[in-house]
Amino acid sequence: MIKFESNRGIKIMDVLRKHIFYVISLFMFVLLSPVSADVIQMSAGNVQEILGSNELVFVNFYADWCRFSQILAPVFEETSNKVKEEFPMAGKVAFAKVDCDAETTVAADYHITKYPTLKLFRNGQVVKKEYRGQRSSDSLAAYIREQLKDSIQIHTDLKSIDDLEQKKAHVIGFFESQDSENYKTFAKVASSLREDCLFHSALGPVSQPERTTGDHIAFRPPNTKGEDQVYMGSMTDYGALFQWAYGKCVPLVREITFENAEELTEEGLPFLILFHAPDDQEIVAKFNHEVSSQLMNEKNSMNFLIADGNKFTHPLHHLGKSPSDLPVLAIDSFRHMYLFPHDVRKDLGTPGLLKQFVADLHSGKLHREFHHGPDPTTPAPVPVQQEEKKEEAKPTDHLPHDKAEPQQVEHRRQPTSPPESQFIKLGPSRNRYTILKDEL
Repeated sequence: MIKFESNRGIKIMDVLRKHIFYVISLFMFVLLSPVSADVIQMSAGNVQEILGSNELVFVNFYADWCRFSQILAPVFEETSNKVKEEFPMAGKVAFAKVDCDAETTVAADYHITKYPTLKLFRNGQVVKKEYRGQRSSDSLAAYIREQLKDSIQIHTDLKSIDDLEQKKAHVIGFFESQDSENYKTFAKVASSLREDCLFHSALGPVSQPERTTGDHIAFRPPNTKGEDQVYMGSMTDYGALFQWAYGKCVPLVREITFENAEELTEEGLPFLILFHAPDDQEIVAKFNHEVSSQLMNEKNSMNFLIADGNKFTHPLHHLGKSPSDLPVLAIDSFRHMYLFPHDVRKDLGTPGLLKQFVADLHSGKLHREFHHGPDPTTPAPVPVQQEEKKEEAKPTDHLPHDKAEPQQVEHRRQPTSPPESQFIKLGPSRNRYTILKDEL
């Protein structure tokens, strides 16, 4: 009996030792493991602080219930550790994550509709094109390394600056020192606009002939020589320099191609799009002029685009047009497409017509008229007695009336359906991610 109790005590001690060893090992693993420590949990309360205090922030917008989010989480954390080892400098790069079920406001602010979504933020601003490469640690790390490369090409002689490729837009800075505040501000702007312009710099003695009045920055438009446009604002004011460079580097009217269609669609703004023949640069120039003169106040609510009508035949077909009808002007609202109701070549320059076309989209008139025919003109004032009679006619009070025969009105008011949006189909595939719960 004593021997039995002794053996039982030994077994209990062995089990306890194993449990203690397991608990200590687990504690040490959690204590020493850096896996989750480097990925910041982002919320409405700290989002601005995190984005504003780092040059790059790579954000994983996820949902706990999403299987793909669960798969990505450890890969994203591993990548964070790997990148942090390579770039340990504070404020250089951060990895963050947003629980979209808990942080609905943050998710809505950045138009998150699928999980997981990976977005890159540079100097506090979201990069237009979200990451859609392979979701392995090596691929994610390679992407961040590429994004952290210097955005400025340093030149060792002025001749190479004179001979820059003319088809591209360039921003050129001439500075006394790379350590100056002027250069640091320039470098920050270059990082923010690296996808939109090519940035160059000459330093010290090399730049001296161009710095007779001190450091300066200039913009060189495409297809020009000797027409550089000098920046006249403060060299250390990031906001002012960014706005100046953005206005130069990001044209008001852009060309849509099959390569950038997804990125443009992802911006979420309706398209005002001119389909043109490749050799018809006259109508392109005219469109640019009219957009600049009539629609500057719409630049934050609409994308102004040109497209090669010989390549984008599918949208033309849905508009009932073909390349032989070029130029064709239309709006794609991402629900429907609407044709410009005038002769593009003859009437595009008519004051107010283009502006009214866009205004009719915002007011809902284009959609209304496709379904119900033209809106009635404003009726003339009527006597009070007639207004009282009109009020009695409640069954038809809500419908517009005109002098046409009832049968004619009925025929004209037959519901019609405008062509469906074609460019929305060029946006990000819905099959790559888990869609929102309320869409399942």
